[in-house]
Amino acid sequence: MPRIGLVVRALVLLAALGIVVLLPQVISGFRAFQFANVGIYFIALLGLNVLTGYTGQISLGHGAFIAIGAYTTAALVVHQGVRDLWTIPVAGLVAGVAGLLFGFPALRLSGVYLALATFALAVATPSVLKRFEGFSGGSGGLFLNLPAAPFGLPLSESDWLYYLAWGIAIALLVGAWLIVRGRVGRAFRAIRESEVAAVSSGINLALYKTLAFGISAFYAGIAGSLLVISIAFVNPDTFPISLSILLLTGVVVGGLGSLSGVVVGALFNQFLPIYAQRVSQQAPSVIYGLVLIAVMFLLPTGAAGLLRRLLSPLTRRL
Repeated sequence: MPRIGLVVRALVLLAALGIVVLLPQVISGFRAFQFANVGIYFIALLGLNVLTGYTGQISLGHGAFIAIGAYTTAALVVHQGVRDLWTIPVAGLVAGVAGLLFGFPALRLSGVYLALATFALAVATPSVLKRFEGFSGGSGGLFLNLPAAPFGLPLSESDWLYYLAWGIAIALLVGAWLIVRGRVGRAFRAIRESEVAAVSSGINLALYKTLAFGISAFYAGIAGSLLVISIAFVNPDTFPISLSILLLTGVVVGGLGSLSGVVVGALFNQFLPIYAQRVSQQAPSVIYGLVLIAVMFLLPTGAAGLLRRLLSPLTRRL
C-alpha cells in the first residue's frame, strides 16, 4: 500500500514538472514573463514558509531581505561588471548572512513582538538605501544592461527568464523538502509546537531559530536577485512595506507548513492584484481585501488544507 502512495506522488510530480517545462510553448511571451514572476514569488514564499510555517516565527520584513539580494546583484553587475547569472548565489548568501545576523537579536522576541521588529526592518530598508547613493543609486536607482540568454540558447528574453526562475525554484524546492523532512525540519516543527518542550528534548533553540531566519533570508535573496534580473532596474521604492505583507499573505493562502501549497500562494500574489486593478481601478485594494477575506473564510487552512481534504478519501482507500 505505501508503494501505491509513492507511485501516485511520483505521477503528480512528473505531471507538474511537465507543465512547468511545456507551459512557455503554449502561452505568449508576456504570459511567460508573468509566470516567471510566479516562480520568483514561489522561491520567496518557500523560504518564508520555512520560517513561519515550520518554526512559527512571524516575519513582516521579508521585503528587506529581497531588497538585499536585489541590490547585491545590481551592484555587482553595474559597479563590478559581473555576469548576472553568477551574482544569484552571491545574492542569496549575502541575504542569508543578513538573516542570520538579524536572527540573533530576534531570539528574545516572539509572536507580535517579533512581527513588529521585522516590520520595522521593512520600513527602514528603503530609507537606508536612499542614503547610500554611491552604492544604490539613491532614489534614481540602478539600471542593468543585461546580455541575452547565455550558451547560445534559442530562447526569447521572457522564455529564458521563465526557465531560469523555475529551474532555480525547483532546485530550491528539493532543498526545502530535504530540510523539512530531516532532523532540522523535525527541530523546526518541535519549536513551532512548543519551545519549552523543544528545549526539554535537547533542541538548541537559539541555533535552530537563527538557522531558520538564515535559510529563509537566503531564499529571499535569491528571489530578489531574480527580480532585479527580470526588470533590469532597481530602486528603493521597488520594495515597499506592502511587499512584506503580500509575502506573508501568500504563505497563509498557500497553507502554513506546506511546501506544495506555496505555488497557490505565488499565483495569488502575482495575479490577484492585477485582476483587482481591472475590476476596480479606483479602489483595487478593496477588491483585493474582499477576496482575501473570502479565501480565509472558506479556506482557513489554505490551499494545502483544501487539497488534503479532497484527497483524504483516496488516501484512506490506498
